[in-house]
Amino acid sequence: MLQKVSAMDMRKRFGDLLNDVHYRHNTVLITKAGKPMGALIDIDLYEKIRLMEDEFHRMTDELAHAYADVDSELAEAEIREAIEASRKK
Repeated sequence: MLQKVSAMDMRKRFGDLLNDVHYRHNTVLITKAGKPMGALIDIDLYEKIRLMEDEFHRMTDELAHAYADVDSELAEAEIREAIEASRKK
């Protein structure tokens, strides 16, 4: 469950909100002046996000290395083709 909490309420209720996140797997969206500023998520979700981010960086580094000596227009055309083919599946 997503719960929106102001930064002021977050300070007052941190322990309870942390328990909600840990035991109920809730997510807390922290706002300031109505604007989303951060989130409190459980550790399992954090680890999944971190692993996805690491994999994304690994893949983009691999692509950058593979296309290092390729003309940028040709590389962009090949990438567009791959994206289109992926979307069709």
